[in-house]
Amino acid sequence: MLESMEELIAAQHLIPAGSKVLCAVSGGADSICLLHALYHLRPSLGFDLAAAHFDHQLRGEQSTADARFVGQFVDLCCGPQRLSDGSILPPVPLFTGTGDVAGEARRRGTGVEETARELRYQFLRDAAQAAGCDLIATAHNADDNVETILFHLARGSGLRGLTGIRSKSGPLIRPLLTTPRHAIEDYLLFYGLPHREDHTNRDDTYSRNRIRHQVTPVLEELFPGLAARVAKTADRLRADEDCLSALAAAVAEKAQLRNGELCIPAQAIANCHEAVAPRVVRQLIGRMSGGDQNCAAVHLNAVTALCRDAKNTSGQVDLPHGLTARREYESLILSDRKPSGPLSPVQVKLPGLTQAGSWTMTAAQDVYQGQKQGKLEFWLRQADVPALTLRSRQEGDKLALPGRPKKTVKKWLIEEKVPRLQRDALPLLDCGGRVAAAAQLGPDADFVPQPGEAAWHVILTTQR
Repeated sequence: MLESMEELIAAQHLIPAGSKVLCAVSGGADSICLLHALYHLRPSLGFDLAAAHFDHQLRGEQSTADARFVGQFVDLCCGPQRLSDGSILPPVPLFTGTGDVAGEARRRGTGVEETARELRYQFLRDAAQAAGCDLIATAHNADDNVETILFHLARGSGLRGLTGIRSKSGPLIRPLLTTPRHAIEDYLLFYGLPHREDHTNRDDTYSRNRIRHQVTPVLEELFPGLAARVAKTADRLRADEDCLSALAAAVAEKAQLRNGELCIPAQAIANCHEAVAPRVVRQLIGRMSGGDQNCAAVHLNAVTALCRDAKNTSGQVDLPHGLTARREYESLILSDRKPSGPLSPVQVKLPGLTQAGSWTMTAAQDVYQGQKQGKLEFWLRQADVPALTLRSRQEGDKLALPGRPKKTVKKWLIEEKVPRLQRDALPLLDCGGRVAAAAQLGPDADFVPQPGEAAWHVILTTQR
């Protein structure tokens, strides 16, 4: 098996010469086989090796015994290694960690298996950094790959889920992925290697265990060589998935980061083929969540539908990772921010600086020289403005922009295409119950001074 494993590693460039590999070791048959094989492949492949074990604290004394066994195995079987030229490779260092998975799952409100996986991989990343390792090896085998694909198929997965487990994903490598479980068991028997058995692997209340014990044996009996065939099918599907993902990446590149939010023309996604559009959304989610693209099809399809609905130009979809996707007319915005609520009324300092929510208003005494009135910078006739209040819009507020008819502020905001989620947080300048000006719209015509008149020079800015 060592020869075939070395060929796989070389063919798929899993461990380049000079690499440093951290091997995850649970104490079970697969991980013991992987650690032992990597230990003996160090000289021929030219890499450094470390081991890591994480105690999930889920099985009481059994978990403690697993950790103790792994420590003993590394001490006895992975010590200094003398080579044929007389040189000596150093012993394999072991990094250990522990975590209260059950307690953390309760605190997070997530499943135990999901929480265990997250804590384990976080520990492995931390251990790899501490050990100076650039690769992390896990012991997923060919049978694991079959079970994963069948599990995804039964749950109605799309193409991505049917590609199975990848032999390399970022720093993660899986050198045993083409090795069937029986070959691993034969390897342990040949070398007389002990290992630990996790009794939960025999519990058929877990869906994956039931597939392992009741489904794959029947399929293997009907179709001998099942694992190899499924692996080839997964390879072909992976090629299709990679092609579609590349097409999606070309579209996703149109997205731009603005003020911490990811913006892309909604039409860019709407114009994509049914197979490509959800993948664009998935990649955008990955960009906003540190590379984590995990997202259910219901979310991806909802965002795609939002982009294609020409009438729904202010809709919103809640996404995993605390993200939201919202339409702002022609744009789709992905954000991790919560929309701001209405502003509490604030008395304006005249002259001076006034803070309201994320907005800052400065008012200075000035003489109006006929400057162009803006949406966030304007001049108000000082004689007509003895006092001002900053507040959010209210039902019935009206405004007559210079040279244009009087309308409700709501209608103006819609016509000016101010996103719906921003409208309640926009400040209005209230003067005795009348709207003197509104952010993103400008001043009311009745409050605009004539050239040469004393005026308040108003500037509105926001942190968002």
